[in-house]
Amino acid sequence: MKGLQRSQILPTEEYEEAMGTMQISQLDLFQLLDQNHDGRLQLREVLAQTRLGNGRWMTPENIQEMYSAIKADPDGDGVLSLQEFSDMDLRDFHKYMRSHKAESSELVRNSHHTWLYQGEGAHHVMRAIRQRVLRLTQLSPEIVELSEPLQVVRYGEGGHYHAHVDSGPVYPETICSHTKLVANESVPFETSCRQLSGKGYMTVLFYLNNVTGGGETVFPVADNRTYDEMSLIQDDVDLRDTRRHCDKGNLRVKPRQGTAVFWYNYLPDGQGWVGDVDDYSLHGGCLVTRGTKWIANNWINVDPSRARQALFQQEMARLAREGGSDSQPEWALDRAYGDARVEL
Repeated sequence: MKGLQRSQILPTEEYEEAMGTMQISQLDLFQLLDQNHDGRLQLREVLAQTRLGNGRWMTPENIQEMYSAIKADPDGDGVLSLQEFSDMDLRDFHKYMRSHKAESSELVRNSHHTWLYQGEGAHHVMRAIRQRVLRLTQLSPEIVELSEPLQVVRYGEGGHYHAHVDSGPVYPETICSHTKLVANESVPFETSCRQLSGKGYMTVLFYLNNVTGGGETVFPVADNRTYDEMSLIQDDVDLRDTRRHCDKGNLRVKPRQGTAVFWYNYLPDGQGWVGDVDDYSLHGGCLVTRGTKWIANNWINVDPSRARQALFQQEMARLAREGGSDSQPEWALDRAYGDARVEL
């Protein structure tokens, strides 16, 4: 009834405004990008940091086109020296990115999705799926029930999702979307905090149909002995590029209707809570070469601050006691997606 909307990762106005207020010099930015500290920016160092842009997946060819357009690389060798970077006006970079509308095949993510409500009173199928996730994860009901509803995603022919992790590092200047109002804190950035506690931190992905061609879930660095972000991009091969190089990933899971795959996104901190991101959880959706791919995702949301998460759960329990589920405010995750209820 609600229909599907295009899935895409785009910088919000709040993000751009916050980035504009950050005080960072061009020299500091160069040193941040120069991961091997050789005083030169190779293409792969730039590629590793340009994924937000205008939602476009940047390739080596794209970067060189941009250099040429904004005259950032006078000698045309594809490498920026500190002097060349210092001479560049970063506003030209932002103007270039804004002026180039990306085709669907060039996006970080090419799919459509919607959300299905799973809370109290939802359709019995939605409730049954949530109960299965509870049994699978062995998490407390409070954590699972207060997480996101089910996301259902359709990838048409040509659809893909370049490799990514389902959550990211937590910094002091970030706060979780679902606990920010309870915590009464003000910070520049907020994040979805797709993390789990207890036995681990995981994503549950359901395959809803058999895919005629392509559409595998790829884990490019699964079982690598070591992890080096820069080694993901070697010569003309970017292991995160699921349109070109899915066949080079270490693990590929073929969609099979009625099955699910789950994985841990975080390492434990040794005290039963959120630790560091597990870099080996890097994953993506391979190019659908024939037919259509349908999947669904359950993510569990937990604040990296155990005390803040406990306060959130206590507040939600109090609201439920005082007036039932209908009294939960707009910022309760499943309530916020209440208009996604449908009869299956």
